[in-house]
Amino acid sequence: MPDKITFYAVIGGDRTVDNPYGLVRRLEFGGDGFTDEGLRKDFSWFFTPAIVEWKRSDLGQDLVEVSHEQAERIIKYFRERWGPFGQPLDP
Repeated sequence: MPDKITFYAVIGGDRTVDNPYGLVRRLEFGGDGFTDEGLRKDFSWFFTPAIVEWKRSDLGQDLVEVSHEQAERIIKYFRERWGPFGQPLDP
């Protein structure tokens, strides 16, 4: 179980926290390090190097730290956009 979870919205160009490209999170495990994950379209989490790359300025987009509540709103935004199982909804 992580000691701390930090969420980041993936933004850039015309994308903002209200309509981001994606959502990533860092799970911190005290003295045991951390792992970074990105949200998939099926709403599962997978390993991603995005946060490390962003901190090294190697990521093409920007990351903005968001609260847990804002992360929940972003997930809701993606559910409305992708459907409950990651399938695009009819326009």
